[in-house]
Amino acid sequence: MCRTPLVLSIALALAPAFAAGKKPVTLEAVASAPAVLPGFETVYWSPEGKRLAWIEERVVWLYEVASGRRTRLAGLAEMEARAAKYEEPAAFGWKNRNVAERALEWSPSGDRLLAAAGGDLFLVEAATGNWEPLTTTAVAEQDARFSPDGRRVSFRRGHDLYTREVGGRREARLTHDGSPTRLNAELDWVYPEELNLGTAHWWSPDATRIAYLQFDVSREWIYPHADLLKNPPLAEPQRYPKAGSPNAVVRLGVVDAAGGETRWIDWGPPDALIARVAWSPDSRALYVQRFNRVQNRLELLRADAASGEVRVVLREEDPYWINVDDVFRFIGDGRFLWGSERDGFRHLYLYTAEGKLIRQLTRGQWEVTAVAGVDERAGEVYYLSTEAGPLERQLYRVDLRGRRERLSKPRGTHGVSMAPTCDYYLDAATSLEAPPRRTLHARDGREAGLWREAPQEYEILPTEIVQVQAGDGTLLYGRLIRPKGFESGKRYPVVVMVYGGPHAQNVRDVWPGVSWEQALAHRGFVVWQLDNRGTSGRGHAFESQVFRNLGELELADQREGIRRLLAMGFADPERLGIYGWSYGGYMTLYALTHAPDLFRAGVAGAPVVDWRLYDTIYTERYMGLPDENAEGYRRSAPHHRAAAVKARLLLVHNLEDDNVHFQNAIHMADALQRNGKLFEMMVYSQKTHGVTAPLRRHLLETATDFLERHLR
Repeated sequence: MCRTPLVLSIALALAPAFAAGKKPVTLEAVASAPAVLPGFETVYWSPEGKRLAWIEERVVWLYEVASGRRTRLAGLAEMEARAAKYEEPAAFGWKNRNVAERALEWSPSGDRLLAAAGGDLFLVEAATGNWEPLTTTAVAEQDARFSPDGRRVSFRRGHDLYTREVGGRREARLTHDGSPTRLNAELDWVYPEELNLGTAHWWSPDATRIAYLQFDVSREWIYPHADLLKNPPLAEPQRYPKAGSPNAVVRLGVVDAAGGETRWIDWGPPDALIARVAWSPDSRALYVQRFNRVQNRLELLRADAASGEVRVVLREEDPYWINVDDVFRFIGDGRFLWGSERDGFRHLYLYTAEGKLIRQLTRGQWEVTAVAGVDERAGEVYYLSTEAGPLERQLYRVDLRGRRERLSKPRGTHGVSMAPTCDYYLDAATSLEAPPRRTLHARDGREAGLWREAPQEYEILPTEIVQVQAGDGTLLYGRLIRPKGFESGKRYPVVVMVYGGPHAQNVRDVWPGVSWEQALAHRGFVVWQLDNRGTSGRGHAFESQVFRNLGELELADQREGIRRLLAMGFADPERLGIYGWSYGGYMTLYALTHAPDLFRAGVAGAPVVDWRLYDTIYTERYMGLPDENAEGYRRSAPHHRAAAVKARLLLVHNLEDDNVHFQNAIHMADALQRNGKLFEMMVYSQKTHGVTAPLRRHLLETATDFLERHLR
């Protein structure tokens, strides 16, 4: 049995006063809530770090730090009206959501911005807001970026890489063999999804050459999507490598910015993965992060850009897997910053250009979650970490001797956008008690002004953080929302929200906002969520315990959390429901098939039901290759245990989900049907992993109605 855990009640005493005059959170409010709060859009710092540009309601705005003046620069609608009309492809193009195509980019001199609108590129004068088209073509230009000297812009058109002069407007086509299966400077679907690689081309610092990746996807399996809303139905095949199947063959090349032959770099074996590419500051070499296929070995390679000679600079190995990050940065004279979890937590390390360790800059039983900026002049690194607590994200800086200090002050979670010079940064701060607030700060952390506060129209019910001890003493964190009008001595129906998978942390010190969880609590449900082992934010040892056996330990921890919840006395054990999406959908089905007497009802959204049906890079990282872990794959697949299901079940899936294919839902439905199990199913027509507006409200109403019917 667990020892009695600590329960942290957040602002319960203040709740009645805080709620006065606020509107209840309804399904309509949740469905209409903006994906990004006004004032919290992505900002683009100017090169000198004294101006900000951003897009709000399809208008480009400019902010001057010194004066605090905000100026309307240009409207994207006007640019789109000027753009050439291009014909959309008949079949949907399966570009991954994590491809980092910038909506805006500053020129290196800071006098112009590059904007993409209507498929064309436009140059916007920062001083006046006047704009002019850079391209006017019937084919969309994508992934555009200025050269470091500002004289050219690179972009992809179709499946080939181009450059265009900003002054003379001469255009050079750098590759000529692009096709639907040969992608030049273009990512396949799985690399951005699972390695978070956002682009496939990089300018050399001296602006003379471009390094790019070429993906040969001809060996990747084809998933046969079809748009059934068209008549006749339209085939929309997607190249998608499933676990154990061939990945794309990837080549790394270097080409002159004005055109010419590509020089290919012999960077490694065909089954290896390129995780990151960067130029050396002197433009002589490329640094490549290379994984083996199952991602338990990572090597940093140095490739001479002229000769193609490759050598290993450093190597990391792990008995489980290695998580990719974006820490790698050059500092001054060729030294570089490196991130590693070699001691169990991600920390910062300083290396020489030759790969010799100089020192570890951060250390402790906490992890660096992101590098916000590097000031080479001052020799300082700004980073976010969990040092203040695993549920928080605070901003720190450390010098190259390892001396560090905390800059952010309020408790909770901070998201930082730092100027290139590190003189200023924007901080989006929030906690369970405090709604999001975005402020401007000087480099030493001093607040220089308020950028935007999120409006608070709705009554947000308090969230409590609950500490739970697993059977072996491992500390777990849960969050609890009591229902509106909570009364002691009364028992309430419960919805257990679950994700549970790697690279996610859902129990955090952040403002709950207008969410479905809040809407359910307003309707009288207890809402509970626990981060089990395998989730992020707690170090690699906490995360890697699920290796090659997904589902089992996660469910054991979830059961510990539910025991703790039930021990509080107000959760009705006869009216427990569970909901999850994606990995959470998988966990919902795993729970219903492996703990069939625990839940009365479950909603599984876009679930993986067999890891052989999911993509290579993610699945093989955690489960290994199917041929090498056949029993683990079989044991972890909930559709093999469909006969055990007792609870009422609602399956939800998009027919053309590009991430977790609808094939998963069909496998589960078929297994349930063959075992005589009744269930409900809702299918949507969208071509995404989530159900978004305008169908979002229908999903919320469907899932809420299901839970109301079976848990009341």
